[in-house]
Amino acid sequence: MSRDPDQEFFSDGLTEEMIAQTGKLNRDRLTVIARSSVAKYKGTTLAAKEIGKELNADYLLQGTVRRSSDRVRITVQLVEAQNQTDLWTESYDRELKDLLAVQDSVVQSIASQIHIALTEEQKTRLANPRQPRPEAYEAYLKGRYHWNKRTADGMQKAEDYFQQAIDNDPTYAAAYSGLADCNSGLAWHGFKSPAEALPKAYAAARKAVEIDPQSAESHASLGLVFSHGWNWAGAEAEFKRALELDPQYANAHHWYGDYLSIKSRHDEALAEASRALELDPLNLMISTWVALRYYQARDYSHAIEQGRNSVEQDSNFAAAHLLLGEGYVQAGLRSEGVSELKLAASLSGGSPLYTAQVVVALAAAGRRREALRIAHELETISRKRYVSPYGLAQIYAALKSDEDTFKWLQAAYRDHAVWMEYLAVDPIFDRYRSDHRFQELLRRIDLL
Repeated sequence: MSRDPDQEFFSDGLTEEMIAQTGKLNRDRLTVIARSSVAKYKGTTLAAKEIGKELNADYLLQGTVRRSSDRVRITVQLVEAQNQTDLWTESYDRELKDLLAVQDSVVQSIASQIHIALTEEQKTRLANPRQPRPEAYEAYLKGRYHWNKRTADGMQKAEDYFQQAIDNDPTYAAAYSGLADCNSGLAWHGFKSPAEALPKAYAAARKAVEIDPQSAESHASLGLVFSHGWNWAGAEAEFKRALELDPQYANAHHWYGDYLSIKSRHDEALAEASRALELDPLNLMISTWVALRYYQARDYSHAIEQGRNSVEQDSNFAAAHLLLGEGYVQAGLRSEGVSELKLAASLSGGSPLYTAQVVVALAAAGRRREALRIAHELETISRKRYVSPYGLAQIYAALKSDEDTFKWLQAAYRDHAVWMEYLAVDPIFDRYRSDHRFQELLRRIDLL
């Protein structure tokens, strides 16, 4: 309510925390839509009935927050969407250090108003709220705010804030989970080398599980690190544990779907991806990765359809154009693929990961000279900053330059490039499936 843009992180972070805590109520009877899907309604003038209809939601929890120094005033309202009826309203004027107790009080009130029975464990937890230090909690909210931007700058800022939260409160499990997710994301998107990012991600995720073994977020974060580290048994066990603890945690379904796709279990992967999208229907990353599930299953028509859906949601989302362009290339629509992938690379800020896919499309379109020129530019850049050797291997595979393909695949293996986890399902390498060198690489990373 202060209209201070520097405090936007606080209201957004508080929203995400309220969603997480409400989602831990009776999961057999209550589904709570994730933050990324409700964010578009921030400040909306839409009626409760219309929002409920768009999200297929029976109830809306609306709130305002005003912060002044170390005090917070929160007003919360529970609305039945269809009838636009106010079921309950409450205001809280508290010190910042009591904010988590306020959240737990709101959760109890929601449960009472919509007749959700609390378990004894939930009653105990709500009666004894988590109490990280206020400075740690504020840094954590800032971390999640920047993490949700999913940009290089956002993830790097988020990493700094999660570390601040840990420095202020070394027993704060959620902050370790956030730090792990940042480093996993920075490695996956090619903004950090695996050697730099993955050990940090692993240590943070391990610590999060050690501090709070009942946290679905912690187990999912560890599962993602295991997957990037080619520890397949560990990854599946952690994802299953996360879903056992919280079947409504969309990211756990999302990441587990990625793991299943990597293991060529495509029907199961699509089921998990679809469930993630049900729980978080407007999440662009999840929507786009449904397209990736189709793409890796060689269902290019559905990959293109899903890619178009994601682009329609946000025409500035680079990953949506990336998946749409890749679908076009594999479906034989080469010129469309080149256009989409060039746009994706531009929107990404010139990420080498995205640029490599442009070169693949150029090679597929027969524009060999142009493809080779950009490939050599990427090799030059790789001497100064991290460029995934897996992307260079994809380029030379598209150019049908066999020796260069295997040179860079071997480099990707030595580098532990994160995208090597897709080797068994990447269509770009289909012409090499029977090559003994390719099969040996699959064996080394336990994908054969």
